[in-house]
Amino acid sequence: MTTNPLTVLRAAWLFDGTGDTLTPDPAVVLDGGKIVAIGTEVPGGATVVDLGEATILPGLVDTHVHLAFDSSFDPVAGLAGRDDAEAFAAMAAAARAAARGGVTTVRDLGDRGFLSLGLRDAAASDPTLPTIVAAGPPITSPGGHCHFLGEEADGADGIRAAIREHAARGVDVIKIMASGGNMTPGSKPELAQFGLDELRVAVEEAHRHQLPITAHAHGTQAIVDAVAAGVDGLEHVSFMTEDGVDEIPPGLLATLVERQTALGATLGFVPVPGVEMPPALATRMAAMEANLRKLYEAGALIVAGTDAGIAPVKPPDVLRSALTQLLGLGMSPAEALRACTSRAAAVVGLGDRKGRIAPGYDADVLVVDGDPLRDPGALHRIRAVYVRGSSADRVNAALV
Repeated sequence: MTTNPLTVLRAAWLFDGTGDTLTPDPAVVLDGGKIVAIGTEVPGGATVVDLGEATILPGLVDTHVHLAFDSSFDPVAGLAGRDDAEAFAAMAAAARAAARGGVTTVRDLGDRGFLSLGLRDAAASDPTLPTIVAAGPPITSPGGHCHFLGEEADGADGIRAAIREHAARGVDVIKIMASGGNMTPGSKPELAQFGLDELRVAVEEAHRHQLPITAHAHGTQAIVDAVAAGVDGLEHVSFMTEDGVDEIPPGLLATLVERQTALGATLGFVPVPGVEMPPALATRMAAMEANLRKLYEAGALIVAGTDAGIAPVKPPDVLRSALTQLLGLGMSPAEALRACTSRAAAVVGLGDRKGRIAPGYDADVLVVDGDPLRDPGALHRIRAVYVRGSSADRVNAALV
């Protein structure tokens, strides 16, 4: 029995997270933290919130963030300078900034000391926090990319032990660094960090604990090996070489499409005066985008995993800015929105309750001024955000 009055959101338009068009004059009925009905009628006794000429859509889902990084010019040093209590507080602030910007679910793919698990659990009773899917520290090779986050594994036995520890801690997903990366001195993104046999062990152990596993993979060999090992997802998928970008091997392209391996494209950035893309990335960007376009055209499963937190251009709510780049891959506006809502929710394992405006789903709602199918900039004109049914006035709170 309902003990509190229902809340009804009225607006000019609705994007439900799955369709290709907007529905006019919706009435979205919320009962606490759940959506209970969609229609045009208002139940008797309900509290009506009239949002005027706005569009209601699902709260956004970012499949790849780092709440432990503070979007500064040196997020690694920033984290190193904080003890765990300070780091936890900074992570909570970043998570709240994401929620204020309409990103109501995030998958944290690399923290220190499993702090994201505590934040995930805190969200159950704190409606200012988004829902958090937590990986804990990424598993890397000794001295490898992001080793400073604290989970180095040497060989097959070390990988098994690390994954067992993660499972015992209660993580939602395993993140493994199949290649090097750009934020760790001495690490090269084009080089593999684990061999095929080690990655197979990682997949086997993760799946034995009924956990999905996604691989950070820049270089072609790391991508090829991670796919051969059977990972559930790939992050970045940049096909970087020492001085450029490889074309996608034809056989690999077919496998990625056939398996529908989740590909987290590192998209979305907010322009910051005086901040330019590193030359190593700027010179490769056109080729990396061409590969993503080829993957999309072939039917691969692509979502936006922004890497929020790693730089000033990657604030916690940067996902809204990925929409334009998704359109650049050839997606329709509705497809691009699905890649940030229902499709992304399925990739992070929450497709049964996130990413859609539908009865039975969590009341995660983003309300914007304008039509996001015609104007991607509408996502930046935030009228309101509801996080599991909790509302706050956030008019124009977002970065433009």
